[in-house]
Amino acid sequence: MAKLPDVEEGLVGSVPPPIPPKRHGIPRLIAAARYSFAGLRSAFSSEEAFRLEVLCLIILTPIALYFGQTPVERVLLIGSVLLLMIIELLNTAVEAVVDRIGSEYHELSRQAKDIGSAAVFLGMMMVAMVWGLILL
Repeated sequence: MAKLPDVEEGLVGSVPPPIPPKRHGIPRLIAAARYSFAGLRSAFSSEEAFRLEVLCLIILTPIALYFGQTPVERVLLIGSVLLLMIIELLNTAVEAVVDRIGSEYHELSRQAKDIGSAAVFLGMMMVAMVWGLILL
């Protein structure tokens, strides 16, 4: 007789895990922060592009604080890099969902990944433009 797959294997037909109860107030904020840090850890460990953007933030933040002549310039310089990181996180999420749906080729999957990549590219152009216009 064939062995049935365990529920933990996540195969089709398996029983999904129970939905945790909804939290409210401060416990909800703490849980949300925990999920956010888990997402940052996941992106940092799995995405080389995100690690490079973190390195850029670490290097460019002191430069922005030193060369930015006004608080607005400093916010624009640092904020543009942070926005690029946000775009990268969203692109990573889109790629994860597309990969979760299936590994076979589908035109919509390619389109979703290409659009996410284009968003990251535009973010990089924005960083270059902001830094170039303010510092040059």
